[in-house]
Amino acid sequence: MRVVLQLLTVAAVALIGSQGVGAVQGNPWLTLVIGVATAVLAVLAYAWVVRRTERREPVEVALSGAAAATGRGLLIGVLMCGSVIANIAWLGGYSIAGFGSATGMVALFGFMAAAAVTEELLFRGVLFRIVEERTGTWVALLLSGVVFGLAHIPNPNASLWGATAIAIEAGFMLAAAYAATRTLWLPIGLHFGWNFALGGIFAAEVSGNDTTDGLLDATLSGPTLLTGGAFGPEASGYAVAFGAALTVVFLWLARRRGNIVPRRRRADRAPATATLAG
Repeated sequence: MRVVLQLLTVAAVALIGSQGVGAVQGNPWLTLVIGVATAVLAVLAYAWVVRRTERREPVEVALSGAAAATGRGLLIGVLMCGSVIANIAWLGGYSIAGFGSATGMVALFGFMAAAAVTEELLFRGVLFRIVEERTGTWVALLLSGVVFGLAHIPNPNASLWGATAIAIEAGFMLAAAYAATRTLWLPIGLHFGWNFALGGIFAAEVSGNDTTDGLLDATLSGPTLLTGGAFGPEASGYAVAFGAALTVVFLWLARRRGNIVPRRRRADRAPATATLAG
């Protein structure tokens, strides 16, 4: 029941936040405020429900070291996105006509902050973490990554390939980032950095959604394997390759730090975040 209660608690905050953003659509500053507020409230709600259902401190969202971990993740996400766009541009698939909309970038900052935080709490904080306790790191990574990819199927312009790409480059990578660090702040920063850079700076579609009202006035053109097509660069072969490479790096770090949880009998197993945090 703790899985259900935790998922429902965070999902309720995400739903209320999305309704708020929808109600002020067209006002970038209110979108920014509501998006950031949703992100903060989601973390507080997650911490509260974990304390109530697991009788422990939610060390995975502890404030100590949060800024540094989020900053590292943000840097990785922006660099990864910039590398993907640069490679697409090198082959002629991305061109810049000039500047786009600064206020559009502001609105996307709030929207992406809410999306990154709530999705990381749901998929890594709840699903991956609790499944890992029962099945171990490898099965939890595979399962949560596949579910994360499938969750993007209802998105506009989605396809089986797009969902597969999301599972590999984001679902697996972000779970591996959490396994390596045992904090949700790094995957939150990474997730936000990628999404905001992709839509807010480079003005490309994010997971099939039209987020082209960003800082730059840019165009993507070319084969789907190169640019990702209508789904956006997340369906690009470059994004999959970079995401897979980072997954390997994070899993290597997790193994080196002793953070890979083997499959154990439930009676012999303590919550992974309580025993392996740090």
